[in-house]
Amino acid sequence: MTAGGAPAPLRLALGEYDTGWHAPDASLATADAIVRDAAACGARVVVLPEMATSGFTMDATQAVTLDAPPVQQLCESARRHGTWLIAGVALVEGGESGDGCVVNAALAIDPQGAIAAIHRKQRLFAFAGEHEVYTAGATATTVTIDGVRIALFICYELRFAEVFAAVADRVDCMVLIANWPAARRPHWDTLLRARAIENQCAVIGVNRTGTGGGIVYDGGSAAYDAWGDRLEGDEACGVPVVS
Repeated sequence: MTAGGAPAPLRLALGEYDTGWHAPDASLATADAIVRDAAACGARVVVLPEMATSGFTMDATQAVTLDAPPVQQLCESARRHGTWLIAGVALVEGGESGDGCVVNAALAIDPQGAIAAIHRKQRLFAFAGEHEVYTAGATATTVTIDGVRIALFICYELRFAEVFAAVADRVDCMVLIANWPAARRPHWDTLLRARAIENQCAVIGVNRTGTGGGIVYDGGSAAYDAWGDRLEGDEACGVPVVS
């Protein structure tokens, strides 16, 4: 904490990459390299895209439990490189794999490899049939990292100002992970900045690149401060790192 009581700057890495499609092993190998490089540049938190292990899929067989290898590999990556990790997965809850409900989740994993928070996407993308496969979350989710209070959000939630406003008075930063299509990039750029300005807190959005399920993604990951000014990252790390 600083002398005035405000949180000290927190270095976050925007881990934008091509997560592939239904190929968790390849995606996790790339993700681990991103975490390694970002940690070497002093990043305290690494943020990966929505459904990083599968791509934004409506195939519920791609969903995994918390004790499944893909999630455990994410936990091990955080532990091995000594960083916090925020990453999206399609998650089975409430029973053995295939028996419980499936949620579109954002996991916050601490540097010891323990899951500190799970955000369940509240607004589901009906146009893609997401509401037919996944169960919506009911509340916002926050996690505190080194004194910085962070709210977690996922993709389509960006379009709903009220979801962000519900937690604006109790967080310092909002982190949104996404699979946001290239065709709608102008909306992404505008809404990220708008959420920062209207809520008067930092907003960070991390999107994927590449092609998944026939949809093209072109990244555009960005960070804005509470004034809506874009924060420039340290590209020397191989992935943008902002404070």
